[in-house]
Amino acid sequence: MVKVGDRRLVLRDFEKVLFDKEEITLDKNALQEVENCHQFLKEFASDKVIYGINTGFGPMAQYKIDDDKRIQLQYNLIRSHCSGMGEAFEGTYIQAAMLCQLNTMMLAHSGIDKQVPELISQLINHKICPIVFEHGGVGASGDLVQLAHLALGYIGEGDVLYKGQVQPCAKVMEEHNIKPLEIQMREGLSLMNGTSVMTGVGFVNASLAKNLLGWSITASAMLNEIVCAYDDHLSKELNYAKQHKGQRVIADILRSILGDSQLTENRQEHLYNTEVKETVIKKKVQEYYSLRCLPQILGPIYDALSQTINTLENEANSVNDNPIIDVATQNVYHGGNFHGDYVSLSMDHLRLAVTKMSMLAERQLNFLLNHKINDILPPFVNLGELGFNFGVQGAQFTATSTTAENQMLSNSMYVHSIPNNNDNQDVVSMGTNSSSATRRVIENAYQVIAIEFVAIVQAIEYLQIEDKLSSFTKELYQELKTITPPFVEDTTMYQRNTAVKEYLQNKRLAIFEQPNLSNISLNNANGIKTH
Repeated sequence: MVKVGDRRLVLRDFEKVLFDKEEITLDKNALQEVENCHQFLKEFASDKVIYGINTGFGPMAQYKIDDDKRIQLQYNLIRSHCSGMGEAFEGTYIQAAMLCQLNTMMLAHSGIDKQVPELISQLINHKICPIVFEHGGVGASGDLVQLAHLALGYIGEGDVLYKGQVQPCAKVMEEHNIKPLEIQMREGLSLMNGTSVMTGVGFVNASLAKNLLGWSITASAMLNEIVCAYDDHLSKELNYAKQHKGQRVIADILRSILGDSQLTENRQEHLYNTEVKETVIKKKVQEYYSLRCLPQILGPIYDALSQTINTLENEANSVNDNPIIDVATQNVYHGGNFHGDYVSLSMDHLRLAVTKMSMLAERQLNFLLNHKINDILPPFVNLGELGFNFGVQGAQFTATSTTAENQMLSNSMYVHSIPNNNDNQDVVSMGTNSSSATRRVIENAYQVIAIEFVAIVQAIEYLQIEDKLSSFTKELYQELKTITPPFVEDTTMYQRNTAVKEYLQNKRLAIFEQPNLSNISLNNANGIKTH
């Protein structure tokens, strides 16, 4: 059970709700603070002009609204902004957005009635997800359009995704005896302000990217075993000579994974303490960068992910509304806490990092498939008749083209501000777009690395080295082999590739001992396990 309102929510809390299917509960003290804030605002606003309560919105804020139209104004705002288009987000992303919104509501600075967080918590626990479309938000006054679609579900209108099917919201709510939200005062505006969608999608992205990084480390370790690489490029002495935390952590983890491998070799034993008589040394003295520079390549990705998670956690535990109701000072403050630049920039950063992971996987795949550079495997790790069979040749095209798409999608959204809303929103974040593009890049990266693992299984089978793998890589190899059995005769590859991709996405690696990467101790990379 994840309690909301009594402490700071972190990535692991989101993972518990989204992937471990834990329910949430609301902290009673925090809920009382929400009600106190609501009562204060009712009294404070009774004789004042306050944006969004008795005024229009955005560039229409100069128009004062009659008292008898205030509530209808809120409904008008929600319905008019349900204008999204494109694909609908999957339920996991919407659940994350709702949890972000719930948490910021429980900070008691929006002046809402406590019925709002109570309703949202019910919907999360019942896995009832209002339909929210990918296109619509510019991420400035928050995720206005996407959040309007969420709010439409809260008032019992529109459709929801429930048990894998799109169903009328009113019908599903009635089945669960859930009463739709009755808007009060400024709740329409409060529900539509903020960065909850871009942040929620960001949390799912960060969790999947963290797992993807674990798989990239694992694939890289197995590549080093396949080629019997020298192990000094992972040494503490070499990697601690640089000051970057990520490089050190990646090297620590790789040393831990390969600790009991019988395949990696000690340079001193083979080159320093043994006389080398060959004029041309057959075994490479130094491996290609995609095998030798892993701490230097994956280290920055680790650091980028750490920074992203920290930014998302800060955003999810912030007040993202406008105006801000402050009971302590008995005042209402207008500003722009709904602006999504922090999330937008962090999603751009993560998208670049994930694209680099897909590029690494594609180059490692090419190394396995190109017999002229690996010098130990048949072309395309073809276990059949050369020229007659094709091995993994066809799948490489998919990996290459998908990596190219990632490179194109890595262009920044953060700097693509387009003024709109009669120029009221003249500098916007495009944070929702950035989160959504990152979602696509992560899915693509899983596709590429899945193909790499198909080739890894083929290579290990050809070399007959399963019994010499480290205990960690051997266990994963045996699982992978049941999903993508080594093949000799040509077979359609798309089902195999997809099955491996889904295995990688669904199996949560626990390579990183603590769920928040930014807290990992540099000297604490042992005890690697999976679940």
